[in-house]
Amino acid sequence: MRTAGTRSSTHRSAITTIIGLTVAVTTAVLTAGPASADPVPPTDPAASVQVLAKVEKLLGTKTPGTYLDASHRPVVTVTNQADAKTVTAAGAVARQVGHSKASLDAAVATLDAKASIPGTSWAVDPEKNVIVVQHDATVTGAKLDTLKKVVASLGDAATLESVEGSFSTRISGGDAIYGGGYRCSLGFNVHIGSANYFLTAGHCGNDASAWYTTSSQTTKIGNTYDSWFPGHDWAIVQYTNSGVTASGTVGSQDITSAATPSVGQSVTRRGSTTGIHSGKVTALNSTVTYSDGSRVTGLIKTTVCAEPGDSGGPLYSGSTALGLTSGGSGNCSSGGTTYFQPVVPALNYYGAVVF
Repeated sequence: MRTAGTRSSTHRSAITTIIGLTVAVTTAVLTAGPASADPVPPTDPAASVQVLAKVEKLLGTKTPGTYLDASHRPVVTVTNQADAKTVTAAGAVARQVGHSKASLDAAVATLDAKASIPGTSWAVDPEKNVIVVQHDATVTGAKLDTLKKVVASLGDAATLESVEGSFSTRISGGDAIYGGGYRCSLGFNVHIGSANYFLTAGHCGNDASAWYTTSSQTTKIGNTYDSWFPGHDWAIVQYTNSGVTASGTVGSQDITSAATPSVGQSVTRRGSTTGIHSGKVTALNSTVTYSDGSRVTGLIKTTVCAEPGDSGGPLYSGSTALGLTSGGSGNCSSGGTTYFQPVVPALNYYGAVVF
């Protein structure tokens, strides 16, 4: 979220860096009893993430989802004993569930086609093996009736929840950046060849062609090179001021690589409004339709709080870059849900590398 309203614009060239937008997407999956497998002891989260990546490559679309449990053990959901044996042999916990990936994907497709109502979100919760659909306080009357009908048609593959407030992109993170009358947060500094850039939220990049270090706009940082929102939520800004140093850190944390997080992983966010806050990843590939009708897919859903001005800010784990703040609901007093644009697709799109 940024400190002013969001503009829904398509992919375009621009100049900017703004951090902190949160998207709310829900996921739910009902789990059956665990498959027969020797228990895996609590382990290092980083090692568990590597195990999950290995097993996901082995099973492909055979697994409905993976996550880290409360003891940081790698858990892989399966629908048959043969796949459970593969999971166990690879060093992860196998958990047998009732809904296959294909059935969950079909349910998501139904939601995409029939329930893309402003103020809604959905995502697969691999631990519960169900699609969690959420709606904010703006969804009422006939729209809420339609949403309830669509969710009910999916049976036990989906569940419906309400959240306070509204899904909005008005939050920020990282160091403050100013442009077009807005304040956002800088995400991650990156380079393309020998040129330096920084990533921020696309809904921020849509609103400004140039970015500055203060609200008085006396010291320019650079120009928005490209911005993409809705659909995705990323923007890239090219440094044009040699007097402004691009640091490869988030606060005091050095950033050396980028990756996709796992469900259950502990993560941290930094924004220009609320500073540093931590939480856990609760879903991947989340879809959210913000209150202004802007729809973004593929988001990381978390329990990390955020507020207006945090948009574009960085989500990370240790020295690993994970995402850019997109939007969400709630605040850092009572808590809430925040969504992040994964950083890996943005880096791949621009051919950029974090530093």
